[in-house]
Amino acid sequence: MKKRWLLVTSLLLIALTASAAGCTISPPPSSPEARSVLSGIFSQQSTGIWVTGEGKVTVVPDIAMVSLGVEAQAQNVSEAQNQAATAMTAVVNELDNFGIAERDIQTQHFSIFPVRRWSEERGEEVLIGYRVTNTVTVKVRNIDDTAALIDAAARAGGDYIRINSLNFTVDEPEQYLEEAREMAMADAEAKAGQLAELGGVRLRQPTYINEGSVSVPVSRPEYSMPVPAPAPAQPSTPISPGETEITLNIQVVYSIE
Repeated sequence: MKKRWLLVTSLLLIALTASAAGCTISPPPSSPEARSVLSGIFSQQSTGIWVTGEGKVTVVPDIAMVSLGVEAQAQNVSEAQNQAATAMTAVVNELDNFGIAERDIQTQHFSIFPVRRWSEERGEEVLIGYRVTNTVTVKVRNIDDTAALIDAAARAGGDYIRINSLNFTVDEPEQYLEEAREMAMADAEAKAGQLAELGGVRLRQPTYINEGSVSVPVSRPEYSMPVPAPAPAQPSTPISPGETEITLNIQVVYSIE
């Protein structure tokens, strides 16, 4: 083991000395062990310029994702289920009136839980009923219908309605990715060019390109929960989709000389 470390130390000293003198060295052909050691040392060195490019495309959301449902509580499971089922059926019928296809309605959560409260008299929790919750995610493709759909669902669900969240996003972000990709490559090249100039080297062609993360964030406007059934004279709920950004990152390695 000592001999091996002496060999490695000696080779490193020789390499550093030769490098300072502007010479090029290679391990002695007659020493396979030396060739292996030096090969492992030099292969660990990263060469070139490594940069990350980012491309952002601002788009107007074209779909709305609405999470809504019903929640009912009664003394027994059967009664709670009936109340929830009746309210949910009314809500789904309203969704159908807006042309929402079955494939755009997905059950997100369904549960039946016992409801208990603490009894001071008995010194323990006592069962007071059951709660049934049924939640679906609705994809609204005609984004202009979002406000009217929420109001209609609230009226149909009555006091059982729950509006959990409202998000805006892009249905097919792929159509914007080409532009974001071009912007990311241009950003990477600009960064690498500046680094090459600062480092006094010449930038060559890319030797490695890797597309990393793609982000299509959703805007989340504030929406209260639960939402009571609106009175007939109540104005429509104001909804604005705003804008969102599609972001794409790439990693590029450029060779230099």
